[in-house]
Amino acid sequence: MSQHDVSYQPLEPGAAIPVAEAVDLSAVREVSVEVVAEIGRRRLTIGEALELVPGAVIALGRPAGEPVDIVVNGRRIARGEVVVVDEEFGVRLTEVTGATVPTTGATVPETTES
Repeated sequence: MSQHDVSYQPLEPGAAIPVAEAVDLSAVREVSVEVVAEIGRRRLTIGEALELVPGAVIALGRPAGEPVDIVVNGRRIARGEVVVVDEEFGVRLTEVTGATVPTTGATVPETTES
């Protein structure tokens, strides 16, 4: 085996490569993933959760009228406004956070709670 000197440019934290340039995704296009529309979150103690009864209201910490988060596999991919479609809730996307694939070793930013 011969040894070769190799140099790499350092990765910046959070660096990403656009999907179109990074990977051929044709093999996974038919894989199902769960899409969640998240209107807010709230932390409760176990005691508070045990005290919940029908009619209780849980404030979710997001002002009314704020966009909802669209989350796939725990990562926010978009935001939008709640709409009604044929008597069912839906979301009209107002922002897509970008279709990127993290580079090897890069840190992926986590979804922030609003």
